Amino acid sequence: MTQTVVITGASAGIGRATARLYGRRGASVVLVARGSKGLGEAAREVEEAGGKALPVPADVADPAAAETAAEQAESQFGPIDVWINVAFTSVFAPFSEIAPDEFRRVTEVSYLGFVYGTMAALARMKPRDHGTIVQVGSALGYRSIPLQSAYCGAKHAINGFTESVRCELMHEHSRVRITVAQMPAVNTPQFSWVRSRLPRHPQPVPPIYQPEVAAAGVAYAADHPGRKQYWVGGTTAATIAAQKVAAPLLDRYLARTGYDSQQTGEHVSPGRPDNLWQPLDGPDGSDHGAHGIFGGRSHARSIQLWASQHLAPAGAATGGAVVLAAALAGRARRR
Repeated sequence: MTQTVVITGASAGIGRATARLYGRRGASVVLVARGSKGLGEAAREVEEAGGKALPVPADVADPAAAETAAEQAESQFGPIDVWINVAFTSVFAPFSEIAPDEFRRVTEVSYLGFVYGTMAALARMKPRDHGTIVQVGSALGYRSIPLQSAYCGAKHAINGFTESVRCELMHEHSRVRITVAQMPAVNTPQFSWVRSRLPRHPQPVPPIYQPEVAAAGVAYAADHPGRKQYWVGGTTAATIAAQKVAAPLLDRYLARTGYDSQQTGEHVSPGRPDNLWQPLDGPDGSDHGAHGIFGGRSHARSIQLWASQHLAPAGAATGGAVVLAAALAGRARRR
C-alpha cells in the first residue's frame, strides 16, 4: 500500500535524505521547505527513486502554512499516513550575542514549527484513528551545549511537548502514534548556512554521521512508533545516558571544550549569508543537497541504530554511558 508522507525541512539535510528513502519505497512524498531550488531538486530525486513528489513552499513558523501544506497533501495524494517534522534554524553564538528577534525566530521555526506541523497532522489523523508523527530530535534535547542556547532550548521543548501529546493520545485510546528520533551530529549543509558569530567555521561535534544514517532512523521510528523514542548514533545514546548520571561533570567538560569543538580551523568573515530569515539557495541558484562539507569525516553506518531497533534504549546505551562518564572523569582528574 502506497504511503502518503509529509516531510518538513525536506529541501536539505536529514529531511532531504529521508525524502529520498521514502521515494525508494514508492511513497507519495510531500516536501515542505522554503527554498525553491532545494525543493525542486528534492522532488526530482524522489521521483527518480520511484516515488511521487509534491513540493510545497512554506515557512513552518506560520501555522497557516502548515495547515495549507496538509490540505495540499491530502488533496493530491489522499490521507496522510506519516508526518515527519525536521525543519529548523539556529544561531551559533554566545547567548549574550543573540538578539531577541533572532532567539524568537529560532524558537518559532525549530520548536513551534513542530507544534504547528503536529497540529495539522493530528487534525486529520485523529478523526480517522490512523497515522504516525515523527519528531526529529537531538541528543542536545537532553544535554545542552554552549553556543547553541536557542536550538538546545527548542529541542528540549520538543521532548516535553511530545510527551504531553503522547499521554493525551493514550488517554483517548487513539491509534495515532507519535515518537521522537533523537539524532547525533550529522553532516548536513546547516553548518555552512546557519547564522554564526563565531570567529571560525561552525562544525558538528565529532563523531559525525551521514544524513542517510539519520534517515534510516527516522523511517524505522515511523515504521515502529510504539516506542517513545529512538536513539540514532552511539554518541546520542552515550550522551543521553551520561547526562542522567554525570551532568555536573559534563557541564565542566563542555565549558572547557565546547567552544573549540564546534569550530574548524577556518576563519570566516563576519556577516556571511545565512538562512535565518530567508532560504539560502546557492548564490547562483544552486542546490545544497543532503550533505554538508564534512563527508570525509562522517560515518555511513551506526551500530547504535541497530541496537536501538533491537534492544531496550537503557540497555543499548548503558555501556556507552559508562565509558563516556569514565573518560570525562579521567580527563577532569588529569586537568
